[in-house]
Amino acid sequence: MPHDWRDSLRFAADLALLGILVTLACLPVVTAGAALGTGSAALHRLLSIGRWPTAAECLLDFRTRLVPGLFAGPLVLAAAWLVVVDVAALRRGDVPGGAAAVAAVLLAAALGAGFAALVVGLAGSPAPHSVRRAGALAAGRPQALAATTGVALVAAALAAFVHPVLLPVLAGFALFAVHAVLFRLNRLEGVRR
Repeated sequence: MPHDWRDSLRFAADLALLGILVTLACLPVVTAGAALGTGSAALHRLLSIGRWPTAAECLLDFRTRLVPGLFAGPLVLAAAWLVVVDVAALRRGDVPGGAAAVAAVLLAAALGAGFAALVVGLAGSPAPHSVRRAGALAAGRPQALAATTGVALVAAALAAFVHPVLLPVLAGFALFAVHAVLFRLNRLEGVRR
């Protein structure tokens, strides 16, 4: 069946809706881990079997991920706060280090965001322990961490330029970009075997 431009438009609208729903579910902060994992699982299901999960399947998936992902949102929020405090202290000169230390802190923050994106992307597959698998993947194939860090940096740059109303839409597209990176890495791995 030939690909029609309306299919691309429909998929873009689906990603926008996914981003909006995931963002709304992340607002209580303690539900962020479950919301991102459920959104990632929905996208993984679409890309692997060709259909979105039903609302009941998503709700069940969200409920099963709620307790294990309870600390993900507050942990990421605390890490972001620490980065902001560190950069502000370095720029004011309260601690020594200057521009080199600011660059080192921002590089560590970017790699942390890339690792978080890798965890979220791997959380979509049915295999458990996405944090351990992300650590093993980053250690064994550093290009995976570099690629997801690139996705996180591009998403952050775009977030600085778009209207705040469009940030949830951007979240859906960023989630898709992480899945596209993981799909390409898996496909390249399959070619090498």
